[in-house]
Amino acid sequence: MQTPPLSRRHFLASATAALGTALLPAATATPTRWPIGCFNRPWTKWSIDEALDAIKEAGYPLTGLLTPVAAKGEHLIGAAATPEYLAALKQKVAARGLKANLGALRIKNGVPLAEAIADTRRQLANAHTLGLEFALTFGVDRPQHYEQYFKVMSDAAAYAQERGIKLVMKPHGGGSGASAEILQALKAVSHPNFKIWYDAGNIIYYTGKDPVAELAPIAEHVTGFCAKDCAGPKSEVMIQFGQGKVDFVGVFRKLKAAGFQGPIMVESCQIGDTPAATMAHARANRLFLEQALASL
Repeated sequence: MQTPPLSRRHFLASATAALGTALLPAATATPTRWPIGCFNRPWTKWSIDEALDAIKEAGYPLTGLLTPVAAKGEHLIGAAATPEYLAALKQKVAARGLKANLGALRIKNGVPLAEAIADTRRQLANAHTLGLEFALTFGVDRPQHYEQYFKVMSDAAAYAQERGIKLVMKPHGGGSGASAEILQALKAVSHPNFKIWYDAGNIIYYTGKDPVAELAPIAEHVTGFCAKDCAGPKSEVMIQFGQGKVDFVGVFRKLKAAGFQGPIMVESCQIGDTPAATMAHARANRLFLEQALASL
């Protein structure tokens, strides 16, 4: 049967509807889904096994080895970690179906340069043994240590790159306090494998500055985000997201505009009386972040 021709009125209505649809914002735009993981820090009162169990139960696929507890024999990637310890730790992570993506470096200050470099290299070798993607440094506090620290980082950046590890620094006061200090550190280290792991909560904690404004000059150098809230300078950071002053959505919008791809790693939450209670708080912070990303 031959289809009857469209009337002028029907043609104009169809064309107008099609044009209107074309002008609407894309409803199927890809949502922002950066990987979200959780550091072990909230569970340092308990064993690493309990920490990993809680991270898994809280719904995180990724974990980060941030805070060692030497008193419990937990060195993580520290220079004192033995091959046997590292093998056992790697097995513990894998047994829970988790992936560890980051280990934190502790840089020796006030020792000869060669000793500081050797100690840092041992930690990076341990990170490589565990198959970590990132090694994180906290910067350095005292100006008299800046020069040597930058030399250690220059060596570490090259050493890490040879092993497929990305060296990152996060805001932590002193020489990594906020954007001005961070830019100076990037210039001093002067290596493409030395990037930034942004910590908006620490910007508030150490400097009292606005994390969104401080991100703007360095956003292109950010390759990871440490999720932490903070209500003011030197105030408590082990709190639930939304209880402090960090504008997570504002930070994420700037990161997204700079081409950031994640990951986001949760460092803080309210610490409960038990690993399970802390797990519930960590889960709530994960859901908070997912909702923030969904709003972008």
